[in-house]
Amino acid sequence: MVNLTVINSSLEPQRELSLPEEIFGQPYRRDLVYEAVRSFRANQRLGTASTKNRDEVSGSGKKLWKQKHTGRARMGERTSPLWYHGGIVFGPKPRDYYYAIPKKVRRSAMRTILSERVRRGSLKVLDSMAMDDPRTKQFMERYGAIVNGASSLLFVDVEPSRALLLASRNVPGVKVARVAEVNAYDLARYRTVVFTEPALLKLAKDLTP
Repeated sequence: MVNLTVINSSLEPQRELSLPEEIFGQPYRRDLVYEAVRSFRANQRLGTASTKNRDEVSGSGKKLWKQKHTGRARMGERTSPLWYHGGIVFGPKPRDYYYAIPKKVRRSAMRTILSERVRRGSLKVLDSMAMDDPRTKQFMERYGAIVNGASSLLFVDVEPSRALLLASRNVPGVKVARVAEVNAYDLARYRTVVFTEPALLKLAKDLTP
């Protein structure tokens, strides 16, 4: 078993939490993390970039001037890529960037990231998270001790309240997410990850092999 200390918002230890070795004690697999992050980022792309080639731009197909005896370079139609407002050569077209990986690989990647965070001490367990009002000042008063010690921070709760989401969104480098939305990219991106105890237990249950 892997033991983590549950803290409160003032960084005071409350109790010990035992977590399964098969989730939080795995060796680091760089290849799995790469595949999971690559898949997530690729699937965020819209793929809507589009340019027009020489057949699609507006313009006449007539030869601009005769081939010889003008003293000018030979030239075809106005839509040539050599002209301003001409067609684009090998420009982007709408495409699907979707890149799928097996669910088994995605879960293994999350397990190896969580295990590495435990070894580095960058995964913290909070007893609970709650906000009375959606005010950034109140958020910093309550969780400032945790936020000020990290350059980027991911808070994860089972179901964060609307007040908590609104209060945290103006704090630079801080994100609050539902445990159901947590992915390998966010776990790898943020320097420190703070789970509430119920959220971490739920994620451990979901990632059980």
